[in-house]
Amino acid sequence: MSTTRIPPAPITGLYGAAVKRFSTKLLGRVPEPLGIYFHNRRVLKGYLSISGKAQKWGACDESLKSFAHLAVASLIGCSWCLDFGYFQAANERLDLAKAREVPRWRDSGVFTPAERDVMEYAEAMSQTPPTVDDVLVATLREEIGDPALVELTAFIALANFYARSNVAFGVESEGYAASCNLAPLAARSVGSAA
Repeated sequence: MSTTRIPPAPITGLYGAAVKRFSTKLLGRVPEPLGIYFHNRRVLKGYLSISGKAQKWGACDESLKSFAHLAVASLIGCSWCLDFGYFQAANERLDLAKAREVPRWRDSGVFTPAERDVMEYAEAMSQTPPTVDDVLVATLREEIGDPALVELTAFIALANFYARSNVAFGVESEGYAASCNLAPLAARSVGSAA
């Protein structure tokens, strides 16, 4: 457990019991961010609602969304999101050799042009201010189509919400990937865009 800037609240009551039961069934434990969000149950319910709905979206390939989320987490510096994202990629049976290379995707030779464009788009959306350009969007429209691009864009925005919130709260990796004996992710390359 990390030393968070806001200590996790006790997860109590009927709603708390349901949150604990669901989290434990799905993940084997209650993630630290849930305790922080439990300070404001309306925010937590909104967070869980949009997360649940996003998991049902199906226009964009799961691998592309996973790579985009990991690229956002790497750029922003969210160790919790990287750890959990890698764990989730393993549970979804995605290509772990590629997933572990996301932090250094520019220097890695394992990605297709479309995968590289998705990670570039994720990073461009995550800059302040965003640096998305017409050429990249046009390329992605051709590669994955409009419905998938709309979904990918919303998914990247959510990844920013998760990563930026966790970093602001001081939430760090909880060892999800290590609990499955997954190899560590590649280190971000020196000189990569940030």
